[in-house]
Amino acid sequence: MPRCWIWMLLALVATAGANDFVGSTTCASCHAEVYQAWRGSHHDLAMQHADAASVLGDFDDADFTYGGTTTTFFRRDGGHFVRTDGPDGKLTEYPVAYTFGVSPLQQYLIPFPDGRLQALSIAWDSRPAADGGQRWFHLYPDEIVDHRDELHWTGPQQNWNFMCASCHSTNLDKGFDADTGTFETTWSEVNVGCEACHGPGSEHLHWATLDPGRRAESEHKGFAGFQLDPVTAWPIDQDTGSAKPQPGGGGNQVEVCADCHSRRAEIAPGHERSTRLFDHFAPALLTEDLYHADGQIDDEVFEWGSFVQSRMHEAGVVCSNCHEPHSLELRAPGDAVCAQCHLPQRFATPTHHHHEQEGDGARCVSCHMPEKTYMVVDPRHDHSLRIPRPDQSVAFGTPNACSNCHDDRSSAWAVEHFAEWYPDPKPVRQTWTEAFAHARAGNPAAEQPLAAIVNDTAVPAIVRATALSELTPFLSAASGNVLPSALNDPNPLLRLAGLRALSGFAPAQRHALAAHLLEDPFLAVRAEAGRALAASPKEGLTDSEREHLERAIADHVATLEHHADRAFAHVGRAALYATGLGTMQQAEDAYRQALERDPDFVPAYANLADLLRRTGRDSQALALLESGLARRPEAAALHHSMGLLQVGRGDMTAALAALERAASLAPESARFAYVHAIALNSTGDRMRALQTLRDAAEWHPFDRDILLALVTLHVEANETDRAREHLSRLLEVWPDDAQARQLARSLGRL
Repeated sequence: MPRCWIWMLLALVATAGANDFVGSTTCASCHAEVYQAWRGSHHDLAMQHADAASVLGDFDDADFTYGGTTTTFFRRDGGHFVRTDGPDGKLTEYPVAYTFGVSPLQQYLIPFPDGRLQALSIAWDSRPAADGGQRWFHLYPDEIVDHRDELHWTGPQQNWNFMCASCHSTNLDKGFDADTGTFETTWSEVNVGCEACHGPGSEHLHWATLDPGRRAESEHKGFAGFQLDPVTAWPIDQDTGSAKPQPGGGGNQVEVCADCHSRRAEIAPGHERSTRLFDHFAPALLTEDLYHADGQIDDEVFEWGSFVQSRMHEAGVVCSNCHEPHSLELRAPGDAVCAQCHLPQRFATPTHHHHEQEGDGARCVSCHMPEKTYMVVDPRHDHSLRIPRPDQSVAFGTPNACSNCHDDRSSAWAVEHFAEWYPDPKPVRQTWTEAFAHARAGNPAAEQPLAAIVNDTAVPAIVRATALSELTPFLSAASGNVLPSALNDPNPLLRLAGLRALSGFAPAQRHALAAHLLEDPFLAVRAEAGRALAASPKEGLTDSEREHLERAIADHVATLEHHADRAFAHVGRAALYATGLGTMQQAEDAYRQALERDPDFVPAYANLADLLRRTGRDSQALALLESGLARRPEAAALHHSMGLLQVGRGDMTAALAALERAASLAPESARFAYVHAIALNSTGDRMRALQTLRDAAEWHPFDRDILLALVTLHVEANETDRAREHLSRLLEVWPDDAQARQLARSLGRL
């Protein structure tokens, strides 16, 4: 290293605080090659100050019309501006402060006086014109999102400070002031710089000034425990045509990438300073709202949740085996990146892929990493690196790569071709698909298969944890024994899922099963333990046990306070107060604070209305629900709450109207349909009640309450044959249910 750089680094170390951020340009002094690779990458351009060089969109007085509103993009005095509908629906001029992203689309961030940056929902398609780009488009083209919609660009769902900032800038401090309701968000670098992945660099600069002998003593070269996996080239087995990676290289690269390349909930700031994913995030599982039953991507979930399902992850492959981590380009173009581990002469041939050699169907990713398009123009690959299984599509309705391309052909057609091409296929890796599909349909037959998946340590941890989540509604004495092992599993995903599965247990039982997790090494698990065990009976605890509980509850509260700018955090606080940690007044205050943060947040209306009703303030609950419905008229949960309130008030006409509306808005909710039917029956309208239940049973053929009500109402109507018909179905689905067996005895079926 040139002597001049030594002195410059020493000066930087002298002025920097302990383990401080020093900026990417500082890194360039010693790491010029990787710095140049990073320059111009999607990380480098993740967010930029809006100027003539960074703005890609057409601001030459361009117009774009959506939902009857014409938005105009223009320049003035060297700045970029947009005239569009504001929070009141009126056309207003706004300056553009930052660009957000670069390809295949670019969004624009608008500053507000309270420190918010809001992401405009009209984006610029930055693809070449030949590919359909170079145009303005709306991110919700099939909807009409106006200022009254929760997805409007001025609302909380499009708020940069919470939704986007921590992964598009480096060393971000959200800076929300709960007292004033304002943001003062700061960062070390506006984009994703070197220290976003490697951690703060001041100690590394100090390490660089040491003599070689002392440098060798530092295991991590001045970084805080970052152990990024080296890029490894594994020999290819000539018999199988594939490499045999060696897992357990000791690095933590996949978790470092997962900080941003995963669907997860942030629970604490400062993820750049740590390599421990679960100290800053609670990753999402393969739930129905995010993934298909076989684990394929559905909603916008990014890469980690898919990749950790894969055989490659299991074998020891890491992100940088395929992606150059600084330029973010593939290690080799196209299929050549796969050829690092898979012999082309075996796999890149028609005998393997059965497509024209130069066509898209011959590309490895076409079959093994199918795409789904998000944000209208952004296709993303599924990183579970799976073998296509059209047979599972036929059985369970999951997507498959064949039908993705051949959209004019059925999955059954693909199954026939697969049988011809691969008469002896490998066993399916996604052995959990059937159990997940049954669980999502409400079929209790899923219970034992799910329990087996939870206990199978050969299955990916994210799948086992998801299986436990899916199992929770069906837990019984037959499957409840999976909980103790899950709550003691080495993987924090299992421990988190185990804590969430305790919801149906009495507080004392929860504490007996999970008290040890109050001292878990990971914040995500400790905080969840604090929430799950908050209602533990204090009188039976030792001083030490009480202290551990209080600390974990404090951890949970801290994760909520980290998001004091969001309504859900205040609802979470209210739930804690309602467990006995506070007063009903504190819970009520928290719900009202939630509505201050987001006047469209349905759970706050529903929960606060329930609290008001339980404390004898029906008129206040009524007014609250009316105000909520004025803002969210299509919110089924609010109509349901209104119906329950009106039942308590004795106004059955209003109650039935509200309950029927809730059930029609959310036919996927078995509970709403059941309650509506019971309310109908209570007014003497048994015929409509039975029809409502029969219709609901079509939607929810495994729902115990609906089937039980069908039997009971037919018994009350002396329609014994119809009662026995539904009883047969009830016993088929729920053979061990005590009420079902009692009815069977009374009807002579047992």
